[in-house]
Amino acid sequence: MDFGVLMFVTEYSLGAIDLAREAEDLGFDMLLLPEHTHIPSSRRSPWPGGAELPREYSHAFDPLIALGAAAAVTSRIKLGTGVTLVIEHDPIVLAKQIATVDQLSNGRFLLGVGGGWNREEMENHGTDPRQRFGVLRERVLAMKQIWTQDEAEYHGRHVNFDPIWSWPKPVQRPHPPVWVGGNGAKTLERVIEYGDGWMPIPARGGPPLAERIAELNELAATAGRAPIPTMTCLIPPSARAIEEQRAAGVTGIIFGIPSSSPEDGRAMLKRCAEAVRSYR
Repeated sequence: MDFGVLMFVTEYSLGAIDLAREAEDLGFDMLLLPEHTHIPSSRRSPWPGGAELPREYSHAFDPLIALGAAAAVTSRIKLGTGVTLVIEHDPIVLAKQIATVDQLSNGRFLLGVGGGWNREEMENHGTDPRQRFGVLRERVLAMKQIWTQDEAEYHGRHVNFDPIWSWPKPVQRPHPPVWVGGNGAKTLERVIEYGDGWMPIPARGGPPLAERIAELNELAATAGRAPIPTMTCLIPPSARAIEEQRAAGVTGIIFGIPSSSPEDGRAMLKRCAEAVRSYR
């Protein structure tokens, strides 16, 4: 099982360079950074995590720039997003940015993608929230064309471009792995169509995680695919919680690191590393 950490890097948190170095030194396999380009001050969209939106959501650094800095000071740890809001980006530009980070890290980038929850944020980028999953699908598929073809083109409802030249190409072949976030009714279908892995936050009140993983692998078998890995996010740092995830069929675990201060971030990094050591 692989273990990683996720944190909103801000101007008041543990910095991206120190976070990456310390996570690698502690033996973690992955470092993921979330994304929000901004938070509309209207606050009409309710935050799925509760009543009060934490301030780091509106203070978050750009994850790809931060991961580029992290790539320069690390050599082993995988660097990724949890998640990139693809529906808020031009796919031609985003494909180049991701390929650049994969080059800078010598093939250590992994791409988490999701549809997002903040409707006003999407609208500010010109995306109709009702169409966000269709937009997500086409932009991911279009980026795959750009990464894998010397002369790429894509013609869809939401993305449309004639043949283009775009380099660099990613180090990883055919492209960096795409991890599909979410736990909705149609998420598993999206994983099968354009994902290499599933990255949910385990939900309360829904089907047990083990059942969802079994369903995912049944869908994969029907589609002629091998079993698909599942990486769960924001798991409590304890040997018991890790064992529960392993027993459900999870192949990777991501712990959440607080952004409140460098001291709080370092303390949680050490606590998570101790949980991994006690489990192993």
